[in-house]
Amino acid sequence: MEYRQLGRSDLKVSRIGLGTMTFGEQNTEAEAHAQIDCALEHGVNFIDAAEMYPVPPRAETQGRTEQYIGSWLKRSGRRRDVILATKAAGPADVRGVNHVRGGRTRLDLACLQEALDDSLRRLQTDYVDLYQLHWPERSTNRFGQIGYRHVDDEQPVPIEETVAALTALVRSGKARYVGVSNETPWGVAQYLEAAERGLTRIASIQNPYSLLNRSFEVGLAEFAIREQVSLIAYSPLAFGTLSGKFLDGARPPAARVTRWARFARYSGEAAQRATAEYVAVARRHGLDPAQMAIAFVMAQRFVASTLIGATTMEQLQTNLASESLRLPAPVLDELEQVQRRNPNPCA
Repeated sequence: MEYRQLGRSDLKVSRIGLGTMTFGEQNTEAEAHAQIDCALEHGVNFIDAAEMYPVPPRAETQGRTEQYIGSWLKRSGRRRDVILATKAAGPADVRGVNHVRGGRTRLDLACLQEALDDSLRRLQTDYVDLYQLHWPERSTNRFGQIGYRHVDDEQPVPIEETVAALTALVRSGKARYVGVSNETPWGVAQYLEAAERGLTRIASIQNPYSLLNRSFEVGLAEFAIREQVSLIAYSPLAFGTLSGKFLDGARPPAARVTRWARFARYSGEAAQRATAEYVAVARRHGLDPAQMAIAFVMAQRFVASTLIGATTMEQLQTNLASESLRLPAPVLDELEQVQRRNPNPCA
């Protein structure tokens, strides 16, 4: 396993990280523990969670993902072997999260302190290595929204106040480093500007990035490289779409896309057309489509770690095996040709 520095921090994260949003919904506690054990056996040291998880978010299951990770940490005693990240939910205008902390999800000190304390209790640890803001408080494009719509009369917590709150959490020792998620170039610039005034500096940005959504390259990749704010890429398989398992209308019964209508971001006609072309590239070169898609994400200079999630051990092992895959130039050339014909169908 290769390990990469996360931003300007001293964290060296495995270039494959374990995403856990299925823990507590599609995966039992025993299955979650088995996945963590398997990932660590393959050299993974980075585990990413969120207080909102599992997904889809429900009041009945909220926090269960962190609880399962916490019970694994207690059972294994391997806290020092993992780089543990979690995320604080943003404001409840995002569908289905108004139950989190009773709606107290503003990005100020009181709310973030409550969120982190709750996460630490569920995780059964005294600190997290990376504490992230799951989405911005202000209205902006996120979760597949296209077309920025400015809201004149909203009053989000100022970013500098949020950074001051994060700084207090770092100084308390409960979080070693901080990051953002589902952010924009403007937002990243504001967080970095606040750091110039003596506040804590973000180490990372966790955004979607895949063959179906390369929008990160437009405005954020340059920030990531020049300012050393590493991308933690999520959805590298676009909810499993890039494995090819949903082509021609197929709907495996256990898949989240089949079970929940809300997971339709990568199911449109344009996405299916592009996916068919990407899968064809993989098959021409004797590659597993899912491994090829993950290897493409890992090959990017601005990516520190690529989060993989799985509902079965077979899926997890297939995804982990992509770590040894280095895509040759002819494959990369063909992938670029597909992108030009189907530019970012799921940005």
